[in-house]
Amino acid sequence: MAQTRPAAAVPTSFDDLSIDELRRRSSDKWRKYPADVLPAFVAEMDFALAPPVAAALRQAVGRSDTGYASPSDDLSRALATFAAQRFQWQLDPAGVVLIPDVMVGITEVLRVATAPDDGVVINPPVYPPFYTHIAEAGCRVVEAPLVNGSDGYELDLAALERAFQDGARVYLFCNPHNPTGRVFRRAEMERIAELAATYDVLVLSDEIHAPLALPGAQHVPFLSLGRRAADRTIAFVSATKGWNIPGLKCAQAVVGSDRMRAVVQRLPEELIARVGNLGVIASTAAYRDGVTWLDDLLLVLDRNRRLMGELLMEQLPAIRYQPPQGTYLAWLDCRVLNLPREPVEFFLEHGRVALGPGPKFGSSGAGFVRMTMGTSAGILREIVERMSAAVPRPA
Repeated sequence: MAQTRPAAAVPTSFDDLSIDELRRRSSDKWRKYPADVLPAFVAEMDFALAPPVAAALRQAVGRSDTGYASPSDDLSRALATFAAQRFQWQLDPAGVVLIPDVMVGITEVLRVATAPDDGVVINPPVYPPFYTHIAEAGCRVVEAPLVNGSDGYELDLAALERAFQDGARVYLFCNPHNPTGRVFRRAEMERIAELAATYDVLVLSDEIHAPLALPGAQHVPFLSLGRRAADRTIAFVSATKGWNIPGLKCAQAVVGSDRMRAVVQRLPEELIARVGNLGVIASTAAYRDGVTWLDDLLLVLDRNRRLMGELLMEQLPAIRYQPPQGTYLAWLDCRVLNLPREPVEFFLEHGRVALGPGPKFGSSGAGFVRMTMGTSAGILREIVERMSAAVPRPA
């Protein structure tokens, strides 16, 4: 649901972050680069865990509940309740399947649902593992790039139809979109469902950032579009981005038809062994008890996307930035800066800031960087200040 609380109500607790304390973390974000580098390259937030999630994990450790995961009716019901309240999506808990993470689930579905060298359509610039995991599954990438216009990125539905006409068998749809932050409209998605039905294309809908639709945008689950969509769609969802628990390894594949249920029933039985039990516990707590914290987070991310625009206007006005409609990611067009090398390399060397390399998101990402904005206002300011100080000024 769109949030309506005023900007003045942004909770200050999210800004109570110390870089020294963050560097005590052992995640890749804080260990990959030397201590003088500010990391903003990976989709991982800096905020403290939501209290209900932290409490659930403490209780689990207290009872030594650290064994293997098993299918969880509690998690399925919590997800169904969250989806109904948040997105008006009435999903059947019986259609929820545990997977370790979204990309593992997508890869395993491709293995059982496609033939070698089948075409899988993606919309670059897009999440880099789409390329590698499609190849890992023995399939072939087919690009239908987004159109970057004056109002931001849009789907090229004509290019999508051409790809389907040319024989692509699967569409890997990313909504909210990583890295552009687009939250696609219902009308666009209904057209996708129509095209998929016409050409009998399987839709794999990556909705991992769904909880992070920001004020003014409404996430529409693909499976909420009706029977035509449900007959050929598997949705992939997770609490990992919304509540910042990716290392706990728990996501969900969701189906809404017998045809798609038959597909997920062919997934390897051992897939459940790769799910983290603490991830199941944390995800259940997030969906069931973490909504108030999520609402506060969205206010902070809304503030941050506006602050990002203000900082760039003040210090790096040549960089083109379209505030995201969802996620906590900024997709920055640095081409006008005419830097001597790819921006990610330049800002790492001269600004000691680690950003996401645009070319990894597809050829259209050359000259771009992806920045994570899920941090305090102070750290966000320092990142932009370092970038600005690195850029040569005209003599």
